[in-house]
Amino acid sequence: MRTATQLFIVPTPIGNLEDITLRALRILKEVDFILAEDTRTSGNLLKHYGIEKKLVPHHLFNEHKTIENILARLEGGATCALVSDAGTPAISDPGYLLVRSCIEAGLRVECLPGPTAFVPALVNSGIASDHFIFEGFLPHKKGRHTRLTALAGEEKTMIIYESPHRLVKALVQFTEYFGEDRHACVSRELTKIYEENIRGTLKELIAYFEKKTVKGEIVIVIAGKG
Repeated sequence: MRTATQLFIVPTPIGNLEDITLRALRILKEVDFILAEDTRTSGNLLKHYGIEKKLVPHHLFNEHKTIENILARLEGGATCALVSDAGTPAISDPGYLLVRSCIEAGLRVECLPGPTAFVPALVNSGIASDHFIFEGFLPHKKGRHTRLTALAGEEKTMIIYESPHRLVKALVQFTEYFGEDRHACVSRELTKIYEENIRGTLKELIAYFEKKTVKGEIVIVIAGKG
């Protein structure tokens, strides 16, 4: 293991651009290049803070192909930061494969603390937060029934990510496995102007969101089986 860090995992704001640490800004300025899930999104963040640094695309569709070249550069002495569109890389975003490859190659990896959507959603929900499981995005089709069947007996609080256009459909499906009276909270647009945290039973949440057009990133927190 080398003593100097070569890969920095840098969390970025999930909405409000002020939610970035001074250390994260310093690292983004100091590294040789930045790996970005979407160079346009990350470019806007860098421009906001006056950081001029080369952005290299690194996302779900190319990460298997780019890792070898990235490792070669790092082994040659370069340093880089990995960022995702929002939040902490590798949490429902690319990052795991690169981190694992760097560790296997004996390169030093360092992850900075910072934003991730499920933490404020959990704390805001008012649902027990001492024990919880993070599911991220559930399978859309294959494996979804199996996973929800397993979760039906889960006693810990459950955290699930969902896309806005599938929200109501997902909530209806949850009632089939958890019961319509199970308490939950839907958080969307966290840290942004139109942030919303709607709490209630699954039945009440369905009634609320059926009447409106849903936009933004969605985090669903569901109470465990009581």
